[in-house]
This record gives sequence, C-alpha cells and structure tokens, in this order.
Amino acid sequence: MRLLNKMLNYKFLCAFLCSVLTMFVSGKNPEQLKPVGFERVKVSGELYQRATKNFDRLETDIYYPENVFPAKHHPSSADWPGDKEGRTILGLVMEARATHRTPKYLDEMIRIFPEKLNKKGYLGAVQGETIDEQQLSGHGWLLRGLCEYYLWKKDPKVKTYIIEIINNLVLTTAGHHKEYPINPAERVAGTGGMSGSAANVVKGWKLSTDVGCDFIFMDGVVQAYGLFPSARLKSLVDEMIARFLEMDLVGMKAQTHATLTGLRAVLRYAEITGRKDLLPEVEKRYKLYRELAMTENYENFNWFERPEWTEPCAIVDSYLLAVQLWQHTQSPKYMEDAHLIYYNAIGHTQRANGGFGCDNCPGPVDNAVSVKADEAFWCCTMRGGEGLARAVEYSWFQNKDTLVVPSFYTGSVDVNQKDSSVTISQKTEYPFGNKVVLTIDKMQKPGTMTLKLFAPSWIKQPVVTVNGQPVKFEVKNQFVIVSAKCKAGDKIEYSFTMKSGVETVANVTHTPTGKSRLFYGPLLLGYEGDAEIEVPRSAKVVRMDNGGFQIEGTGIQLTPVYHLMDAKVCSGAYKKQLLFSQDHH
Repeated sequence: MRLLNKMLNYKFLCAFLCSVLTMFVSGKNPEQLKPVGFERVKVSGELYQRATKNFDRLETDIYYPENVFPAKHHPSSADWPGDKEGRTILGLVMEARATHRTPKYLDEMIRIFPEKLNKKGYLGAVQGETIDEQQLSGHGWLLRGLCEYYLWKKDPKVKTYIIEIINNLVLTTAGHHKEYPINPAERVAGTGGMSGSAANVVKGWKLSTDVGCDFIFMDGVVQAYGLFPSARLKSLVDEMIARFLEMDLVGMKAQTHATLTGLRAVLRYAEITGRKDLLPEVEKRYKLYRELAMTENYENFNWFERPEWTEPCAIVDSYLLAVQLWQHTQSPKYMEDAHLIYYNAIGHTQRANGGFGCDNCPGPVDNAVSVKADEAFWCCTMRGGEGLARAVEYSWFQNKDTLVVPSFYTGSVDVNQKDSSVTISQKTEYPFGNKVVLTIDKMQKPGTMTLKLFAPSWIKQPVVTVNGQPVKFEVKNQFVIVSAKCKAGDKIEYSFTMKSGVETVANVTHTPTGKSRLFYGPLLLGYEGDAEIEVPRSAKVVRMDNGGFQIEGTGIQLTPVYHLMDAKVCSGAYKKQLLFSQDHH
C-alpha cells in the first residue's frame, strides 16, 4: 500500500516516466559507434607517459585534500566554490580509469566532502537573491567529478551528494537562466584575468569576466540529469539550452572554454534524449570557434575576438568535442581536427612537470608561439587529466563486430568479435613514423575480423598486409576498411607515406594574409632561430636520418610544435616561429 501511494505521487511518477524515457532513448541505437571502454584499453609509450606524469602532478601537495578543500593555493579560488574541488576529483577519476592506477588521495577527498558543505549541501555561501554564475560554474565541475566517480564506483553516498546539489542549488535556479544576460551592452568589456573574476550584477546575476560560464554549469547539470532524471531537471536543462543557443558568441566575446563546455553539454543532452535537432546547432557553433577563435597551432583565443592568451581547459574541450562530433556524424574533418589539436595544442601546452600552461596566440600579432603562463595549476592541469584520459578511451571504438582505430597509440585492447574474445596489441611511431602494427595476441577461435583504420588527408599510398601478404581494402570516409581471416599470432601491418610541405593558415580572419605554415603529416613545424625567416612557396619538408626535419635544399632545421614535456619550453627565452612569409626569390 505504501508503495502504491508513493507511485501515485505526481512527482515520483514524473521522475519515473522520465527515467524510463531516458533509458529507452539512450538504448534505442545499439549499433551506435562507441568507445570500447576504459577497462578494455591499455596504453604505453607517449600517451602513457603523458597521462602518468599528469597523474603524478595531481598527487603533489597543492592537490592534497586539505589544500583542495578549501583551495588555498590561488587567491581567487574562494570566488569559484566547487571549481578546483570538482576539477581535481574529475581529473583523478579519469586518470585512474585510463591508467588503471589507484589514486592516493581521491578516497580521502570523497570522505571529507560532506564536512566542507554548507547547510544546504553544496560549497560556498548559501545562494541568496543574486545568482553567482561563478559559484554555478564551479558546481558544474563538481557535478562532473561526482558523476564520473559514481559511474566508476557506484558509491551510494556520492549519489546522495549529487542529489542534494540538484535539489538545493541546481533546481533553485529554474526560471532564472532564461534571463541570463546575453546583451553585450550589459557586460563589462575587455576585462578578466586567467582565473576569471566577478564583474558586475545584472538582472539578479553576478556576472563573471569568464563570459558565459553559466554554461559550464550546464554540462554538470546535464550529466547529472542523465544519471538521475526528473521532469523538473529536464525542464531546467531545456531552459538553459534554449538560452545558450540564443547567445551571440562573437558579439558577447564569450569565453571559448565556457562555449565549448556548453557545446559538449548540448551534445551530451542530444545523446540522452535523442534530439537530433541539436546536433546541427553544435556543429554550427564549433565551426564558428574553429574559424574565428583557434590559433595557428590549434589552441584557442581565451575569448572570441580577444586573442590575448590560450587556455588548455578550452583546448581539451575542443579535442573532446571534435572526437564526439566525429562519433555522431562520421565526418572525417572532425577526427582530423582531433589529431591536430592533440599533437600541436595539447602536445605543446603540457609542461615538464605534467601540468598544463597557457601560451600566446600566434597568428593575429605574433608569428611565433611562446609561453604566457608556465602552469595554470588551478584549472588547466586538472582539465588536462580528462583530456589525456579521454585520448586513451578514444583510441579504440567498436560498432557491432567492426573494430575502429581512429587514433594511433602503442598499447592493447580486449574486445569481443563475433562471440570470440580477442586481444590485440598495437605498436606505432605515428605521427613521426608511417606504420601501425596490430598483433592478435589472443583469439579464442579463428574468424573474419573487420577493421577500420583512420586515413587522414595527410597520408597517401596506404597499404595493408596480413602476415606480410597484401590484402584488399576499401576507403570510405577517410577510413581504410579491411576484412580478413585471422587467428592468434597474426600481424596486421598498416603503412603509408606521410605528406609534408607548405599549408595555408587555420584562422583566415585574424591571421594576416601572405602567411603560411609547414607540416609533416599532422605535425606543425617551427623554426627556433634568433631571427624570423621566409620560406619558398614551393618548400618541401624532409625528415632526416636523425629524426629531425629540414626544408629541402636550404639547410634550415625545423622542429615540431609538439614536444614530450620538454623543460626547454618552460623557459622565458623559448619561442618558435610558426608563420612564414613567402620568399619569392
């Protein structure tokens, strides 16, 4: 009888129906391309070095639990309750899952979490009549961290923490997001530091110089909705998305980090609800970012129309979004972007200590890339944790019995192929080398295996062999598709020739005309001499026997923007020319 009365309760019934709808929609497309999962993937080599070094950094003293709650090491952290806490939890969870390593201090953070909450069950001051968007933004990361922890550990206590934040903070903002100030005239123009600060109060909103950071909050809210749906929470998400899509991102000079996080939230909501109408909206705004607010080495302007510095938080967002857009559209341009961002932006901003720092914006003013801040330890180092972890997760996808390899990293994967357990190891020196070798280490019973191997536009003459014998394949959507009879011990070798030479600029709006860039495959190359140089329009790049690069016939030495946490990059004297005028002689 009690159960019957509860089910007749209107709120419970709405939540129940919403939960059923969510499960139905999310499960309606079993053939959807999906990552094989953290538990099945192991990486070694370059990506493993990056991930473990970042993990090490996240376990140094400034990320000890007592220094995260409260955040003591940055003077403005108190203005962002939930931000450092949430980013740290999220970074540790993701790195732990990606590296299969137990974090030292994460359980202690979760243990002391309730001791740090206010009487309403969230961080910072109890919300009054004025809504502080920085507090909401911080709780976006806090919800993301707690949701990912819950997905991993299924800890009922953490579910309780999430529900309390939803009930006592999130839902109290319902009706206010449709009034979120989006008129550029209501904003304080041209201000803000790397950590962001409060600017002015408009329509009951305490606004931030991180313009649009209310929609960082939205990403956490959407993930919480996916886990614990209710009619009220859905209504709030619909309200936030509607307002987000009304924003003139360029006119407002919106923060690109907030913009890209908001776009990931919209895409996440489209996945949960099946709203296909949202995908073109995300694509349109990503294209706007790609064309107007990306630097020449695929980092970001911190704000639209304000190329003052870059921020790995946004770089990670752009990488995640590019992969997810490829996943949903199968358009290879997005996977190409993911490679370019990983190697030339993420691969440049990770510092020698494993953390992440900010650069200048080569293109609008400078022809060279240089360091603006050695490490943004209060935000970017933790976001780098999710970025690297997702790179691990995104290294292998599966669609039914087709195994998809969109990125190339040394490591291994365990999958089920046609009801047979299969273990495959991968070795590669990509993007420096031109070969990927897949070895079938275990296969319960011989059978036909279908593989899709990414063939970006910067490669040519792909060849696939099985045990040294060439096999037929087709190319579709820039993927080499091969089906071959395989057994344990077989070697599948995918080789190609890497294109190189002069390419056009990425940001034609903000980079002066007459400039060009030099590439080897996806690797953007630069010159480290004392004076800037010009290059011939027909310049050819060759890889030398020592692994370096040279402009053919000139003796000019080039090095990639990419580096593997080189300490030299952190020095004040470091700069590398990326943009070259044409030498017409």
